[in-house]
Amino acid sequence: MATLFVDKIDPQSGTTLSLGSSGDTLQATTGAINNIGIGMADQFRLTGNLTANADPISANLERVDNATFAKIGTGMSLSSGIYTFPTTGLYQVICIMRSLSTASDTITCSTYVSSNSGSSYDLVAQTVNGDSGSSRVNQGSCIAFVNVTNTSTFRIKFAAESLVTGAIEGNTAHNETCFTFIRLGDSQ
Repeated sequence: MATLFVDKIDPQSGTTLSLGSSGDTLQATTGAINNIGIGMADQFRLTGNLTANADPISANLERVDNATFAKIGTGMSLSSGIYTFPTTGLYQVICIMRSLSTASDTITCSTYVSSNSGSSYDLVAQTVNGDSGSSRVNQGSCIAFVNVTNTSTFRIKFAAESLVTGAIEGNTAHNETCFTFIRLGDSQ
């Protein structure tokens, strides 16, 4: 087995660089930075119950801090309930909401994305928990792909809607309501 030392490999203009053949395994050695595949993963959670509508959800948020948690890359930035992306790319965004609903609640957690620095937002995903009967604990989730083409202009936020007498539940010790961000690859 021979070792090749180079600083950069570029394909010829207009061609694709291929590494390996079908069935081959490409592996970075221990301690090497893997720039192939998932380059960023991060997670935030609600640390206490939310009992009123909020757009955006900005109170009681923390980056997950359990002893077994680790993020990949620099992670998301959070300011007053607005998240910004560290790099361009195609992101999978997951919202998991645990709620306690009553007969008058149809509790909603909505995911909104802006591509114009927050001037306007588009609803991209939504989870709704509710019950027409007695109090119930519900858990719902929604997932969206967000194609971030400019980190200066893209924003994402989550909103709590239709809260009447129930609550969106949070806990500082473990995830009940949480928001997950995974960069899957380059922007498309």
